[in-house]
Amino acid sequence: MDGLKKSLRDCLLSYYPLEEEDIDAIEAITTEVNIPRNTIIIQQDKLQHDIYLLSSGLARVYYEVPNREITLDFNDAGCMLMSINTYARNEPGYENIAIVEDAILFKINSTALFKLYEENIRIANLGRKIAEYEFIKIEQRAMSKLFNTAQSRYMDLLDKYPTYINRIKLGYIASYLGISQVTLSRIRASIR
Repeated sequence: MDGLKKSLRDCLLSYYPLEEEDIDAIEAITTEVNIPRNTIIIQQDKLQHDIYLLSSGLARVYYEVPNREITLDFNDAGCMLMSINTYARNEPGYENIAIVEDAILFKINSTALFKLYEENIRIANLGRKIAEYEFIKIEQRAMSKLFNTAQSRYMDLLDKYPTYINRIKLGYIASYLGISQVTLSRIRASIR
């Protein structure tokens, strides 16, 4: 773990400017949990009614396909972890989310959160901003895969998240970039 720990308040405010009473209402439906590394907190093809905010640690979002895993994203402190399909449509999700290193998470039951959305416009706007943020991340990933080379995507990863390289298995990074570990080794050697 890189030592960074965010409070629930900081995590929430990174998405939308809430009032203290809004934060208190969300805190009342939140549980802090310690999750050991290599724990899967969201499983594909299942309804996942818990939403997590990552206080500390690192998580990996991936799909399982026959004989391999495809890494979609990495998330660190301050990020929301959830099944998008369950959140938006109340249907089983497509992704797995696994904790890469020991983590502290804020666990929120979506049923209780959706009730707050109905009662409080600021909290409802928080929910809208969370969904917008997740959809933008998905679009950015798709555009990057379509228009950038693997080396360019690797350089972007280094620029945006320099500590990830020392915290994530190279196999996961290669999967995220859509390349083999051999190709990743060549890319890394070419930029040293």
